[in-house]
Amino acid sequence: MKRNWEKYWIRERVIDSIREYFKNCGFHEVTTPLLLPTVSTEPFLEVFETTMTDDRGNERQMFLPTSPEFSMKKMLCEGSGSIFQITSSFRNGEGKSPRHSPEFSILEWYEVGGDYMSVAREMQSLMLHIRESVSVDAVNSVDSVLEYQGKEYDLGGEWEKISVKQAFEKYAGIEEDVMLDEEKLKEKASEKGYQVSETTTWEEVWNQIMANEIEPELGKVRPTVLYDYPIAQAALAKKCCDPRYAERAEVYLAGMELANIFSELTDWEEQEARCKADLLERKKLGKTEYPMDTEFIEALKSGMPETGGIAVGVDRLVMLFSDAKNIREIREII
Repeated sequence: MKRNWEKYWIRERVIDSIREYFKNCGFHEVTTPLLLPTVSTEPFLEVFETTMTDDRGNERQMFLPTSPEFSMKKMLCEGSGSIFQITSSFRNGEGKSPRHSPEFSILEWYEVGGDYMSVAREMQSLMLHIRESVSVDAVNSVDSVLEYQGKEYDLGGEWEKISVKQAFEKYAGIEEDVMLDEEKLKEKASEKGYQVSETTTWEEVWNQIMANEIEPELGKVRPTVLYDYPIAQAALAKKCCDPRYAERAEVYLAGMELANIFSELTDWEEQEARCKADLLERKKLGKTEYPMDTEFIEALKSGMPETGGIAVGVDRLVMLFSDAKNIREIREII
């Protein structure tokens, strides 16, 4: 069966548009390695592991990155200024689905002096720029409207913003004190019919409720910015003024998570503690073990500017702007 090349080439146009946007905004484009001696420490992501052999036969354990985050933050600590990158990342054990691939394209950018909300606004500007640059009908239609799978979504105006606390109350009927308490949340989940046992963790229950009751309600008319995640979900984001939460946000549209945004954590001691805790959790979960990236911690010690950062799924952006239902329509998949 012949490929729909018109749809496939939208990918090229989206990537050209992304580069044009950031060059016009004064960002520098960078390139980071795809073969690393250690990678970021997310406990629930599995990695691809390989062995590198030098010309003398010496072997070294190496990994493919789950994201370029640590490498780019080292650059920020060295004074790079605002930077962006479009690259491949790899996550093992995720299988294949219409929206997932073990190898995928990722856009990351870091806005020096920014935070999670300024980056969310930048995301809107970027999507409007892509809409204007890529969509063949942009001249003859409302420029802020994107049609995807027979439904119209408005990229302009004020994007919906809702906190995680508000979303749990609105869509799952779960109050803040229940959401943040492991035993109360497990009890509530059990009442709702979720499978809960003594070994079930708060995070497992929280993720199930997010996936089944919260995420399907987001991004139905225009993009939704879900913000202020519980501190246990902080990843590499700094704490809010309310230390129970982190300055983290995600952008959703048409049932897809498009982006993960942080006010970046710059405190090296807190970052080191989080990395160590993540590595212990990885061991507990039986994930591939590897050492902490001490070069990243040393870079943070030298000082990282206040920065807003984001990871965007390029393949999902291309799907939206090409009206593709399956990732295999817009990129090669192994």
